[in-house]
Amino acid sequence: MEKFARRALKVVLFCGVFYLTGRYVHTYPLPMTLQQQHYLIVISEAFGVADYELFYIFTMMVIDIIVAIVAYVAIIKLWRYCWAKRRSTTAGRHERV
Repeated sequence: MEKFARRALKVVLFCGVFYLTGRYVHTYPLPMTLQQQHYLIVISEAFGVADYELFYIFTMMVIDIIVAIVAYVAIIKLWRYCWAKRRSTTAGRHERV
C-alpha cells in the first residue's frame, strides 16, 4: 500500500508540475505579432503541416512536457538529496548518545 501511495503522489506531483508549465511557460507574447505569425506559418509549411494553429499547439505541448520532465526530475533529486542529508544528520545524533 505504501508503494502505491508513493507512486500516486509522484503522478500527482508530475501532473501539478505539468499544469504549472502549461500555464506559465510561454514562448510568445499574447497576442502574437504579425512577424511571429508569419514565422509560424513558414515553419509549419516547412514541416508539411497545413493547420499551423494545431502545429503550434502540438509544439507548445511538447515544450511544456519537456520542461515538466526536467522540473520533475530536479524536484525528485532535490528531495532525495535533502532526505539523505537529513537521515545522515539524524543518524549521527543517535550514535553519539
